Amino acid sequence: MSSITRSVQAMDLLARKGPLGVRAVAQQLQLPLGSVHRMLLDLAEEGVVDRTPSGEWELSFRLLEITGLQLERIDLPRLCRPFAEQIAEATRETVNVNALSGMFGVCIDKVRGNEGMQLDMRIGSRGPLNCGGAGKAMLSYMPEARQEEVYTHPLPALTSHTIVDANKLREEIGRIRDRFYSIDDQEVVMGVYCVAVPLLDRSGHSVGAMSVTGPSVKKPGGDNVMPVVAMLWDACEHVSRRLGYAGEWPPAAASAAARRAG
Repeated sequence: MSSITRSVQAMDLLARKGPLGVRAVAQQLQLPLGSVHRMLLDLAEEGVVDRTPSGEWELSFRLLEITGLQLERIDLPRLCRPFAEQIAEATRETVNVNALSGMFGVCIDKVRGNEGMQLDMRIGSRGPLNCGGAGKAMLSYMPEARQEEVYTHPLPALTSHTIVDANKLREEIGRIRDRFYSIDDQEVVMGVYCVAVPLLDRSGHSVGAMSVTGPSVKKPGGDNVMPVVAMLWDACEHVSRRLGYAGEWPPAAASAAARRAG
């Protein structure tokens, strides 16, 4: 078996089941432990895989930049682009499309608005999930086990408004799930605000998020926020349905009904 074949098999395994320890990779690929360890180190040098704080291996955001395979599989940029253009024109602010990649969000497309002050994220740039509208939106609908990974690791602070306390972040994620949109109140850049809604797959878990970012102040329930939320709900429902999501929309309405019935 060639080294390229082994590398492709390892990347495929990590895409489906990662993060995994080197021993688990070796066992599932039926390869010598030493060979797998060297291969993962080589892939890490090229930025294709990353090591988690717990010592396991997972695919890096770099794979999106190099191959685009994950983007082709879920086709987020093509599906989101018409809605992003409409919302950017209506709000005059920048619409970002983000994909979930491990414990980070990756900017995969954007449509700039006409406002002077914009948060101009570079395509392929990544950010933590504890801050920003898109990051928290994606975190809110991740599986609970993956959420706990985020809560139990250090939470980076980008501004003085960033949530860095795990308990406060849990509370914030609960509020986001209840209303089905997230707010960024200058958590990434001072003077820049954001509202975001997650994109869901057939299992009801987040695969990405769409956000509207700009200088206008955004508060939960605000008169200037809810029209934008309505546009994001509509856009994200269309895209999520294409990704196989079949549940009620927005999901928060279903969970609120269940709580009232209980």
